[in-house]
Amino acid sequence: MVNSPYAEAVMDFRRRKDEHFAAGRGPVDTVTFHGLRYYPPDQGWAFNALLTPTPAGPAAEFTFATNTGQPRTMALYGTVTLPLPGGEQTLSVFVPLGDEQPQRVFIPFRDATSGQQTYGAGRYLDAPLVRNEGGALVSVDFNLAYHPYCAYGDGWTCPLPPPENVLPVAVHAGERLPEP
Repeated sequence: MVNSPYAEAVMDFRRRKDEHFAAGRGPVDTVTFHGLRYYPPDQGWAFNALLTPTPAGPAAEFTFATNTGQPRTMALYGTVTLPLPGGEQTLSVFVPLGDEQPQRVFIPFRDATSGQQTYGAGRYLDAPLVRNEGGALVSVDFNLAYHPYCAYGDGWTCPLPPPENVLPVAVHAGERLPEP
């Protein structure tokens, strides 16, 4: 089977992540690590969405609940609306406090696979942000969705997705739980 250039790029990204973890630069035990598990690449889960920015100011600060109870604060940078199966869904996107010209936005989310096929507390996306004359586009590619480090073991503090980032649909893209 011949993969598309898109699928090849996703597979290359995943290979490099596995190599990074296998080299001891991740949250896994390198002795037992044999690679992460993913859904097959599907370009239907990749979107370019217009960013609706949040006005600057104190209201833009957002404090995440975390798996350890230690709050994490980021800036609510705006929202993106995606044409997902079952209808449009709007997700909040975040950046580190003080980052006024970010290159990426952070999108924590849960979906109908959470707790069954993917980590129960959710997955993350680091989505590139491209500015143009009409505003900014966010490249939301669920094929690059990943589990937070707390999915692999204790000792990590991971932000939990806010309620508005809980999707009613199953996102069959990105990282999956390992085989039982």
